[in-house]
Amino acid sequence: MSSADDVVLEVRDLRTRFGAAHGGIVAVDGLTLQLRRGCTTALVGESGSGKSATALSIMRLIDPPGAIIGGSVRYDGRDLLSLDEIAMRHVRGARIGMIFQDPLTSLNPALSIGGQIAETILAHETVQRGVALQRAVALLERVGIDHAASRAADYPHHFSGGMRQRVLIATAIACNPEIIIADEPTTALDVTVQAKVLRLLHDLQQEMQASLLLITHDLGVVATMADDVAVMYAGRIVEYADVDSIFHRPRHPYTQALLGCMAGIEDDRQAPLEPIAGAPPDLRALPPGCRFAPRCTQALGSCQQQEPALQRLSATHHAACLRLDAMVDG
Repeated sequence: MSSADDVVLEVRDLRTRFGAAHGGIVAVDGLTLQLRRGCTTALVGESGSGKSATALSIMRLIDPPGAIIGGSVRYDGRDLLSLDEIAMRHVRGARIGMIFQDPLTSLNPALSIGGQIAETILAHETVQRGVALQRAVALLERVGIDHAASRAADYPHHFSGGMRQRVLIATAIACNPEIIIADEPTTALDVTVQAKVLRLLHDLQQEMQASLLLITHDLGVVATMADDVAVMYAGRIVEYADVDSIFHRPRHPYTQALLGCMAGIEDDRQAPLEPIAGAPPDLRALPPGCRFAPRCTQALGSCQQQEPALQRLSATHHAACLRLDAMVDG
């Protein structure tokens, strides 16, 4: 979608399997994605679509018997999938930072908050521990933790969910990464705290000029934060475009259906939302043809037989649907 100079990370034909080679499931199946420098790419879709598996694959955090079984993840002239674990550790946490879904389980309950942030710095930079601890305090101040100098000695259970999420953000940016991956960063937070955390994440990303991969199912968040949007269904990207095209000219029926489930501020509250019928397919028994066809109100007979490829509609818009020529813009 973008020129080579504009792309900081490029994922091509990524395939990730969970479980044994025979009887396992392919959770990410031929995914291609680009992150532009200084921009936010949102990866959206229902639960189970493969969004988190994509993030873990990019970070090489797939535990056996799971495995990355195909594709490439190119960053800084190298394919991250070809690096040994020692080389990957120099990338993970230093050049690419990650904010995980659950801040409580992502933090070590036996270590102080400041100590955990300092350990991230010490793992990637040659500095004295005292210097790392001072930087940890400065990072806590940067993400809005009041009385950071004293709170750095506290443990995760002393913090609220929103504060723990800020700590994870501080850890992710501790080494000034070029890329930040945020996997559902506000899932367990109430709406008010969500807005504050997202604003913080946006401001830090802009300040650092980092590229952000934002994984979410919340299209409201996508509308306010994303530059580019990749819509994922059953392990595959079904539409990939700039944010304006996704919201005003969606071409894939799944994207259109997701937008139909979204309540806008100016919506007529008397009009019901339109839920998507059915459920995502079982990855162990995928339907023939298009994976969305059993739930699609626009499906043709051929949709049950032929799996569509991602087609280029414009320089910034791609979609995978056999009905692209017949559909009107959303």
